[in-house]
Amino acid sequence: MSDLATVAATARNLLSKAPHASLATLTATGAPYASLVLTADDGAGAPLLLLSDLAEHAKNLAHDPRASLLVAIADDAGDPLAAPRATFLGDALRDDDDAAKAAFVARHPSAATYAGFKDFALYRLRIARVHLVAGFGRIDGISGDQYRSATSAKAKG
Repeated sequence: MSDLATVAATARNLLSKAPHASLATLTATGAPYASLVLTADDGAGAPLLLLSDLAEHAKNLAHDPRASLLVAIADDAGDPLAAPRATFLGDALRDDDDAAKAAFVARHPSAATYAGFKDFALYRLRIARVHLVAGFGRIDGISGDQYRSATSAKAKG
């Protein structure tokens, strides 16, 4: 699977369908820290996260924005390692975009109860790379620019 458009479309499909993901951040000592988060697509293929400043992952992002987000859709009938999954790597940065926050809340209506709290902030992952595993032996990676170009081209066409 080396067609950029196919890789981008598969990754974006996973992002749009997966209600949650594993977020990996770096602690102050450089150790990895993984947590479960809710996700949404910003409409252009970038992951959105709504995080509390009190959460460990938000504290980690405050000192180092580098992060990865693993999205997958569980297949209860089969081997989870055979199911497609995508890892989005990049910088998770705070974003004050009200429309993006509304898109997140539309995807996760339960978030409406805390989305306006002062200690919650919206983050958008600025994608540097996407690593896609579409099943055993079906592995590919594309740059963030390739992902954005293919995602943008698909949206226009």
